[in-house]
Amino acid sequence: MSKRLPNDPPAWETLDSHYLYRRPWLTLRQDKVRLSNGRTIDDYYVQEFPPWVNVLAITKKRKAVLIRQYRHGIGSVDYELPAGVCEPDESPLEAAQRELLEETGYSGGAWSPLMTLSPNPALQNNLSYSFLAEGVTCSASQQLDPTEEITVHEVPLDDLRNLIFDGDIIQALHAAPVLKYLIQQSMH
Repeated sequence: MSKRLPNDPPAWETLDSHYLYRRPWLTLRQDKVRLSNGRTIDDYYVQEFPPWVNVLAITKKRKAVLIRQYRHGIGSVDYELPAGVCEPDESPLEAAQRELLEETGYSGGAWSPLMTLSPNPALQNNLSYSFLAEGVTCSASQQLDPTEEITVHEVPLDDLRNLIFDGDIIQALHAAPVLKYLIQQSMH
């Protein structure tokens, strides 16, 4: 998160908070908050999620390991980074390594943080952690959940830019780390 500036607006004061709905994939909280000008908002809604992770995995042959799966919210199949949710006992790095292996069968390589993003800072409480894994290899078969139908694709790095520009990577939390990586590569 960015550092505070002297003239930043102050944080809101939470006067009351309670849960309206609690399920594994949907937790909705209602807060009553007071703004710095004294006004109150009686029904400010926040969706709570665990941390999310994704990984831009690059093979030794300099190809990106991408996945494709159906996304019911938009009714579409597009390219994505391997991604998932942090379990309560996992660090974001451990979760990203697990998700890459489970969804693609790839592992290993040199791992480094790529970026941290807020999926929707106005309405959600979680962060999304993106990692770069360079030099990964296919070491196992996919270990998909019963509800996952995922295909794995090795995409030449030169094609990544076009996938984003052509709208083939539509997931914003996946497009941003790919763009950051491509910008970093062009600066070297």
